[in-house]
Amino acid sequence: MMRNPKLLLAIPAIALIFVFMILPITNIFEMSFRTPGQSEPFGDDYTMMHYDRILGDAYYWGVLGRSLLTAGVVTLLCLIVSYPIAWHMSKAKGLKAVFLYACIASPLMTGVLVRNFGWMIAAALNGPLNETLMALGLIERPLRMLFTQGLVILALVHVFVPFMVLPINNALRNISPTLIEAASSMGATRREVFRDIILPLSFPGIYPGMILVYVLAVAAYVTPALLGGQMVSYMPTLIIGELTGTFQWPFGSALAIVLSLSTILVVGVFTALTARLMEWSKA
Repeated sequence: MMRNPKLLLAIPAIALIFVFMILPITNIFEMSFRTPGQSEPFGDDYTMMHYDRILGDAYYWGVLGRSLLTAGVVTLLCLIVSYPIAWHMSKAKGLKAVFLYACIASPLMTGVLVRNFGWMIAAALNGPLNETLMALGLIERPLRMLFTQGLVILALVHVFVPFMVLPINNALRNISPTLIEAASSMGATRREVFRDIILPLSFPGIYPGMILVYVLAVAAYVTPALLGGQMVSYMPTLIIGELTGTFQWPFGSALAIVLSLSTILVVGVFTALTARLMEWSKA
């Protein structure tokens, strides 16, 4: 008999993590050291040539840097857009709160292909965005928005905002109103209240939101592939191209491992830099 029967409840979760996460990652890591195959996607021997090729080629460094930088920009923009929305949602009640939640969740209710084809139509030379800008007199001729990094960033911000809004909203709702009232009664201005109380105490929502959005943005494939096209290369598009296009599974796996390790490094650095602020917010 097991001493702690409650551990039995964790067995399904552990099994799922092992089958759908640990095993695939282990397989990809092992595949990244395989030699290229002649008539098959991979050979029987092992080599470091794929990592030497990636680390020794400035092209792959540039694509990796673009992917990490784009994810960082998307995360920062999501934070800027999401915080005011989360603040209003934390104050809303009744039907207004339901309406705001529905608006925030709306990007997730549309299929990824439909959503991206909508952006392609909107950003076309004769699309609504160009027509609106020309009607307002902001531009004299249509801008080429499609297949640009800016459109990719805009589309990713559009779909990832809910992942930032919801944890920040939850953190803001957990801030006791008495703290704000006490600070105001002692002469603190609204700016000081926000800087010294609201912002630090909302960091437990900002922290997971930023990490979640960053990881999702780094791994995004469909949106960069459709809206970036061949003009803008990202690591996920290169990885899928090697795995399904040229069937170079070892090299594609090596690209995936490099992207994963780089993402873990960025998240680790962010966690280390914000560890003290996280402890302060929990105090």
